[in-house]
Formats: sequence, C-alpha cells, structure tokens
Amino acid sequence: MITEVLPSAFAVLGAPDCSDTLDLAARTGPVRRIAVLLVDGLGHHLLSRAAESAPLLADVVAGRVGSATELASTLPSTTPTSLVSLGTGATPGEHGILGFTVNVPGTDRVLTHIYWDSDPDPRTWQPVPTVFERSAPVRSAVVLPAPFRGSGLTVSAYRGAEFAGIDSADGLVPAMLAELTRGPGLVFGYTAGVDTAAHVHGIASEQWADAARRTGEVIEQLIAGLPEDAALLVTADHGGLDVPADARIDLADDPALSAGLRVVAGEPRFRHLHAHDGAAAEVHAAWTQILGTRARVFTRDDAVAAGLFGTVRPEHLARIGDVVVVCDGDTVVFARGFEPPEVAKLIGFHGSTTAAETAIPLLCFR
Repeated sequence: MITEVLPSAFAVLGAPDCSDTLDLAARTGPVRRIAVLLVDGLGHHLLSRAAESAPLLADVVAGRVGSATELASTLPSTTPTSLVSLGTGATPGEHGILGFTVNVPGTDRVLTHIYWDSDPDPRTWQPVPTVFERSAPVRSAVVLPAPFRGSGLTVSAYRGAEFAGIDSADGLVPAMLAELTRGPGLVFGYTAGVDTAAHVHGIASEQWADAARRTGEVIEQLIAGLPEDAALLVTADHGGLDVPADARIDLADDPALSAGLRVVAGEPRFRHLHAHDGAAAEVHAAWTQILGTRARVFTRDDAVAAGLFGTVRPEHLARIGDVVVVCDGDTVVFARGFEPPEVAKLIGFHGSTTAAETAIPLLCFR
C-alpha cells in the first residue's frame, strides 16, 4: 500500500525504526540518497495511456527501463487522504484525514483539506507522527510550491522534513536535485499537472496527454541528474476515470436525496452525509432506494465495520458521515448548495474503490 513507500525507502537509508516491507533494497541496491516523486493522479491503470505520450514511460511499461509494481491507495482515493497516508504510513482512520472535505464535528463547517491553514491545529487534527519525524537522524526534505509552506496539509503530511519551496513547476527538478546533492537522505517532490488535466479536460483529452508527456520529461531529467549513489522512486496518490453526462446525479435535483441533510462532505465519488438529529435512518433508506446498484450506502457504524478507513480512532468517528455513499461504476453525486458549482463542471473524478481509482504505480530507477 501507499503507507509502505516512505517507511521502506527510509529503511533502505538506514532509519532504525523503519522496515523495508516492499523489499526496495532489492531494486535500488546500496544507496545513500533516494528521491521520491509523487505524480498526482497517475494511477497504475493510466501508465499505458501515458506511455503513448511519454517515451520513458513507454520503456517502463515495456520492461526496458526501471522496474514497476502495483500498489494501492487508501480510501477514499483522494489527494489529501493519500498524501497523509503516504507521509505518516498510517491509514485514514488513524490519521483522521478522512476525505477531500470533512465536517468539523460540533459545527456545520466543512474543512477543505487542500485549502486548510492553521484552523483546526494540524498537529491536533492529524496527531500521528510522520515518517519524516520518526526517521531521524536520516535527513529529509520536501520540494513543494512555496505557498504550501506551513499549510495544514503540509504540516500533517510532511512535518519533520526540511521545506524547499519552488515558485513554478519548472523549479521542481532543479530543487530536488539540489537537495539530493546536499548530502545523504530522502527528498520528496510533488507534481499535479496530470491530475489537473484529468479533472478539467478529462483523461481522454489532448491536455491530459500533454501533461503526461511533461511528466515523463520530469522523470527523465531527474534520472539524468541522479548522483551515482541515488535512486528515484515514482508513485501516485490515486488514479481516476472520466464521467459521462448520464452518470451524473445532483442531490439538489431530488427532494428525497436532499431531505434531512445538515452537511454534505467528501467528494462526488465518496460522500459523507451528516443528517439533522433523528434523520439519519431516513437519509440512509432514501439514498439506498434511489441509488440502487449505482452506489453502496453505509451507516457510519457499517462503514467502520467494513474497514473502509482502516481502524478508526474514537476521536475521529464524528468526522465520518452519519451515512457514507461509495459510488460504483462511473456514477458521481454532486451536492449543489453544499459545494462550489465548479465541481459539477469537472470531467475526471476519483475517490471510490474501483481499481482505476485505487491502483497506483511504484516505479524505481537507478
């Protein structure tokens, strides 16, 4: 799983409290430096499509360059949840980042994790020590857009690592290589072009193909600049799928779906429904009947018992909806009135349990 990537990498570098459960050492050989690049949205099932635009990835898919294995994201298969699972080595139920957005218990506020600053305090909201913290004295750095410095998500996922801010996407490769040359240790970098193109234009679009091409070039440049005692790992946080018009539902269009709702959180493929007092059973029954085979509709207790989030800490339970809706097939459920209208204009989505969304690659290069 994605939770094993950083502990395994730090174990290869000699961190005493980490285990190489992925057997990375067999692929990297003896190294003193590891670069980890996370390509947002580049699911394992999208590698073949990306290979059509990126020659390096074509070589990977054909087995001519590097090595490739398949891992799985945690649930929901969404960026903030996956990044914190990567950074902590913990499941969502442990670290508490249980969706793209979540209801702050005791309020009607919806916290959007990618736009989160310091309220709530990220060290309290996400209490699990990160792998970076646990892996001292092995040096670590993260290369991220400069505005991410000190954000709630950055603190939750990467605290314990040095922060290297970049002003544009063009700065990613030089900054990662510069951090690698500073000395032994692990350097993490992040790129979002593939995911942005999928959401806005769709995976089948020319824009997505261009984003895949540019991502392949980034990987090529990193490989070309690696010190002799370094390895490069490339992974992702989730995959995705394009959603056609006939697979789109908006709860605002059906009074039976909107009845009894106090707060709607999560995202279109994985919804957290928080009901008014006494209305949870009616909400569960209505959504179960109306969505039928298009989604699995859980009570909170059933979602936890099914292990959707891993073991859930008691203090995180109220962040889970009274009703949890996991979409099947290519269905999405929009929440007009509860989320920005721009969400309904997107083409590519992720968040649910299909292999297209949860399968992620782990590529290794020396």
